[in-house]
Amino acid sequence: MRPRHPRWGRRAGGALTAALLALQTATAPAASPAPATAAAAHAAPRLYPDYADIVLPPNIAPLNFRIEEPGSRYRVRFQSSQGEPILLTSGSPAIRIPLKPWRQLLGSNPGQALRCEVAVQDAQGRWRAFAPITNRIALEPVDAFLTYRLLKPLYNAYVNLGIYQRNLESFEERPVLQNQRFGGDCLNCHTFLNRRGDFFAFNTRSATYGTPMILVQSNQATRVDRTMGYLAWHPSGRLLAFSANKLSMIFHAVGETRDVYDAASNLGLYHLDSNRVEFPSAIAQTNHNETWPAWSPDGQYLYYASAPPTPVKQFRQVRYDLVRARYDLERDQWGEPEVLVSAAETGRSATQPKVSPDGRFVLFCLSQYGNFPVYQPSSDLHLLDLQTRRHRRLEINSAQADSWHCWSGNSRWVVFSSKRLDGLFARPYFTYVDKEGRFHKPFVLPQKDPGFYETCLNTFNVPELSATPVLARQEELARAITRPVRRIKPVESTPAAAAEAPRAPARE
Repeated sequence: MRPRHPRWGRRAGGALTAALLALQTATAPAASPAPATAAAAHAAPRLYPDYADIVLPPNIAPLNFRIEEPGSRYRVRFQSSQGEPILLTSGSPAIRIPLKPWRQLLGSNPGQALRCEVAVQDAQGRWRAFAPITNRIALEPVDAFLTYRLLKPLYNAYVNLGIYQRNLESFEERPVLQNQRFGGDCLNCHTFLNRRGDFFAFNTRSATYGTPMILVQSNQATRVDRTMGYLAWHPSGRLLAFSANKLSMIFHAVGETRDVYDAASNLGLYHLDSNRVEFPSAIAQTNHNETWPAWSPDGQYLYYASAPPTPVKQFRQVRYDLVRARYDLERDQWGEPEVLVSAAETGRSATQPKVSPDGRFVLFCLSQYGNFPVYQPSSDLHLLDLQTRRHRRLEINSAQADSWHCWSGNSRWVVFSSKRLDGLFARPYFTYVDKEGRFHKPFVLPQKDPGFYETCLNTFNVPELSATPVLARQEELARAITRPVRRIKPVESTPAAAAEAPRAPARE
């Protein structure tokens, strides 16, 4: 099991103490019900969240759950091939697993089955044992930190919006930056360089402080006075690709109430070493709108979405191709754009490409139309195999919007935002990806309180994995917006008319 960063370790220790104190009052170790007193059942118990038949990382926090079966007392037993089993009994159906034995059990059994046995006692004192649940512990860990935006699903006000980071090996969550720190305005589109917590960038929009990008390098924040849309680090760290969009919102009376219309967009490059912005003609064509940039892990290709301009009255006919263009960093030269997934062939719109770190797959969204899949219940995750050039709809999709996806550094895990629980709030889900590109049953981010998602009124979006935590202090990030110590304005090497500043479409 990978070591925790000292800062996180101290906080996780406090959380562990609190969890164990709560455990003493609500959940205590117990022996499994004896066969003479427990009636066997053929059905598996119902759990909330649904943590059954999944593959889980060996470094994930405890999968706390609620047993959705009537009873007066509850018993749970976790066991695997090696180590001591975890035995719990509770007068509540909410099962909270102590962190330390959970870590020991998972850490001792990578690649092995994890068996969960549940028994429930009725009012007459009789125990009913359910069929065991068997999950599998993967060999490969997930990147230890997840960063996301938390916000209300509103479109007319910014309410307690913030970027937060969760330690996936515990329940520790901390704010990276909350919008109250700079007047309650918007911040979004955070992205990390090679999953490093000390190199990242994000955008802000404020009536008071403007619309700069905040660039963090070695935990030092710089205000860059240039509006940049969706961001993508080149793996060299020498430049950022970004979109420049003219966006507006469309509202509906029924169903999903929002849509986003992109009247014009181009892709640009921000060269960090020369503090220069340019819009290369290969990725900023006058007869196409280009958006959603993403680099290949070797930096030789830029993947993006491209569509011809379409009048706003025909917004439901807007469909993007999935495209890539070769790029030579040392020569600063571009190849011809290449369509990988054609909207004319699929009849759908491709957005949000993300290349797996091993370079094998491109994960992207296909929806009925448009460029903003989180507002499209039709949005599904698709996988393009770069070896065969074939793509397929993934088996992990739901009837609601599935989007905002991110690969782990070992290409074995994907986190994505899904509205599958209720159609309104996006929640982060994890899925294991084997070497053949098969995606396994997703599971929602575990929380200390099993009923957390029933009462949480925030939506999670832009979930980004990183191997190390963000250590830049919230005060320093806010100061970079309001009273920057380091402030630069890029040199524009392309006429401003080709680089209209983007306008924010939404709170998601």
